[in-house]
Amino acid sequence: MYEIFADLHVHIGRSENGKPIKITAAKSLNFANIAKECEERKGIQVVGIIDCASPYVIEDIENFLKTGDAYELKDGGIIYKDKVCIILGSEVETSEKGRNGKSGAAHNLCYFPHLSDIKNFSNELSHHLKNITLSTQRTDLSGYELIDIVEKYNGILIPAHVFTPYKSYYGNCTDRLENIFKDKWNKIFGIELGLSSDTYLADTISELETRSFLTNSDAHSLPKIAREYNKMQVEDISFKEIVKAIKNEDGRKIVSNYGLDPKLGKYHRTYCDDCEKSIETKEPVEICPMCGSKKVTFGVFDRIELIKDKKETQSPENRPQYIYQVPLGFIPGVGGKTIDKLLDTFGTEMNILHKLSKDDIETVVGEKVANTIEYARNGDCKVASGGGGNYGKITMEK
Repeated sequence: MYEIFADLHVHIGRSENGKPIKITAAKSLNFANIAKECEERKGIQVVGIIDCASPYVIEDIENFLKTGDAYELKDGGIIYKDKVCIILGSEVETSEKGRNGKSGAAHNLCYFPHLSDIKNFSNELSHHLKNITLSTQRTDLSGYELIDIVEKYNGILIPAHVFTPYKSYYGNCTDRLENIFKDKWNKIFGIELGLSSDTYLADTISELETRSFLTNSDAHSLPKIAREYNKMQVEDISFKEIVKAIKNEDGRKIVSNYGLDPKLGKYHRTYCDDCEKSIETKEPVEICPMCGSKKVTFGVFDRIELIKDKKETQSPENRPQYIYQVPLGFIPGVGGKTIDKLLDTFGTEMNILHKLSKDDIETVVGEKVANTIEYARNGDCKVASGGGGNYGKITMEK
């Protein structure tokens, strides 16, 4: 057994021939560039690319396998340069009966072992949406229906960023996931927390006690890969091993979750669109107390306050530690040139964040920047809460 880093939610912006895949993602995000970024700069051993059901991406994957730099594994996944395992996934938007009889929508991360599996999944999914070439399109499926199709093609389903106000189960569909998945709830082995929540918030909901938590980047650009990630204990890097880690089977497990302080997330607190300010009241509100406006975007913290069924966080004994960590690209005063200098010297971001001493870093970038990076590695920073689609802000203080 050994430990690896995994980020299981990375988008593709464009195909190799320039076709749009995820409209809001950077053009530089294509299948090959993601593999290179993880191997050369990030130091991530497993990456989940979740736009692989697009026929344009499937074509890119087939061409990628012909280069000789990558090959498929019997146990699932594509190995790149014997260093990075790529898990083929698809983010699917389902149509749900939301709270109070209103329609809701939720995102689901669907992962598959082999290219043939996701090709078959893509073909079937194309009958449930308007445009299969674009990622995360609204389908006429519910999560309850989708999980059967995913399992039909040897995949697993993970509810995505489950607390965000838009496109998530807890955010705009339900107070309990079990109400969505019903008799299939035991087929959901984990959930993705999202940038605006953490273990301590999620473990105030009792139905999640037996589910693994995943922290992923939801990257829409190459630098954002691994802004949140997981440390896992596995025997090797493959789809089969990652699934075992999520299920906590045979000694495989998630060792720790690395994520931003949830206050940095874009939807942590309720936000008034008229005042353009976060509303940080003790009790959740749907009307802005400052101006009386009803144009508010409900925050993750506030939503959890409404639906939690524990007075305080009570995590199960085997819950991995959640470690607050600021990625290099988020640290004030650490710009692109500084990051390039560090990577040229030390190899990957994971080396810098996990293996090097402050003295090592100081020899390359000086004492002031080294101290700043050390504060970020240790979570020693003050955070102003984000909301309404705006990231929180950090200041480094010891």
